[in-house]
Amino acid sequence: MIYGENITKSFGNLQVLKGIDIRIPEGKIVSIVGASGAGKTTLLQILGTLGRPSSGSIYIDQQEVSRLSEKELSKFRNRNIGFVFQFHHLLPEFTALENVCIPAFIRRIPKAKAERKAEELLSFLGLGDRLGHKPDELSGGEQQRVSVARALINDPKVIFADEPSGNLDSRNKQELHSLFFTLRDTFRQTFVIVTHDTHLAEMSDIQYEMNDGRITG
Repeated sequence: MIYGENITKSFGNLQVLKGIDIRIPEGKIVSIVGASGAGKTTLLQILGTLGRPSSGSIYIDQQEVSRLSEKELSKFRNRNIGFVFQFHHLLPEFTALENVCIPAFIRRIPKAKAERKAEELLSFLGLGDRLGHKPDELSGGEQQRVSVARALINDPKVIFADEPSGNLDSRNKQELHSLFFTLRDTFRQTFVIVTHDTHLAEMSDIQYEMNDGRITG
């Protein structure tokens, strides 16, 4: 599903990634762990096409995304990639249903079809009775599930998650982790997750450890 070769990233004189080779197979949950400052989030952003490497190649589903223009990359990202972040980034003025629909509207999916798919996803995630609620009317765990539904709305090939359970209590954290594995088993979804949570990392199909800009394990 994803192949990265000799990925480097520098910000001025600071080299954050120092030649990363990584392979992520389809339908697996892959965790990336390591101390703060190891380069995990930078790698995730580059693999997820939110940033460009200083050098190296990245392929997603056999497409060399590191060579795409910004316009091509934006279209590829909308159609093939979903994101879940530590902070939900839900728009406060919109309902749960409307927040989930936004990527589908960007893709120009008809309103009725997008809303029907969003409702199905939210119901699958246990939020069928929260469709009309705005983010400030939802718990932290519910908000994070809305962001997962939003990531799934366009049937992406891969979902990238950056500390997705970092702001959740232990019960909601466990529910979210279980949800990832349910989605993997139900939809054959591929997940790449940066996490400090050792339990989630140990549950993953594949675990990469980073240290000082390199994959060390």
